[in-house]
Amino acid sequence: MELRHLRYFIAVAEEGSVTVAAERRLHTAQPSLSRQIRDLEHQVGAQLMVRSARGIELTPAGRIFLDHARLVLAQVEAAGEAARRAAEPGKLSFALGFLTGQEIDWLPEAMRILHDELPNLEVIVSSQFSPQLANALTRGKLDVAFMRPEAQSADLTYRLITKEPLVAVLPSDHRLAERDSIDPQDIVGETFISVSNTAPTLRVVIEEYLERSNLGIRPDHEVDNLAMAMSLVASTRGVAFLPAYAKSFMPWSVISRPISGDTPTIDLVIGYNKANASPTLKLFLSRIDDLIGRVAKNYDRDFQGIGRSENLTPRV
Repeated sequence: MELRHLRYFIAVAEEGSVTVAAERRLHTAQPSLSRQIRDLEHQVGAQLMVRSARGIELTPAGRIFLDHARLVLAQVEAAGEAARRAAEPGKLSFALGFLTGQEIDWLPEAMRILHDELPNLEVIVSSQFSPQLANALTRGKLDVAFMRPEAQSADLTYRLITKEPLVAVLPSDHRLAERDSIDPQDIVGETFISVSNTAPTLRVVIEEYLERSNLGIRPDHEVDNLAMAMSLVASTRGVAFLPAYAKSFMPWSVISRPISGDTPTIDLVIGYNKANASPTLKLFLSRIDDLIGRVAKNYDRDFQGIGRSENLTPRV
């Protein structure tokens, strides 16, 4: 079995079509790709895929094999990244990732801590959806990420840095806008806007809260990011539950109110790969309490919430 077999299998599984995978992802001939998949199944000793009216579907064995195949390729990529870093010992670098919108408060303090200890350190910063951050950590592309805890990322370790309350977001001239807080009973019958699978952890938090509320509230729309959420709230005159840092991105047309009673919260964590032996990572993790304290002090001084951002479309 070769790595290319795994790449071919993943491409077909994700596309749900041998033809589409061959043309769009792998740029190879469809008969050749089909033959490679048959060779892989022969080597594994089990049928991994079946054809159906909807295209290619994974068998139970195929679904299990897909998880392992992705892990193998991620580990290979992480090994390559570690080797490249080791080949340049004089070039000290550290890669930080952020759930977009969170970097505005956390990045300055993280940079201050790193440069206090390592003034010549090159810090590489990126912002993405939380599942993409988890993938980058697994592949060795990031050392640390400020993110949501992703349940499917077994190789990662998380340290809680704050619990963010969710708030109700609604149009500025909504009938509930004059309330000091919003009871979930108040929004029964209103258009409700939730989040898509681009934010799986937040989606679960919202779904579990709605289920606990036992009011039969179901989403009418789903959004991928905060900009889309604000736009949909304003245009549909609906209500959304979002993390409190969303307050810093609100245009004049929408407002937020606390959720009364059993307010739902979502964890913001620092994630890292447990196999990462970087001394810089060890140093950074040793200063987490200091980092949290500094950001909390800034929050108290400038009571506008965590997550201000410019020139970015914030993820939820």
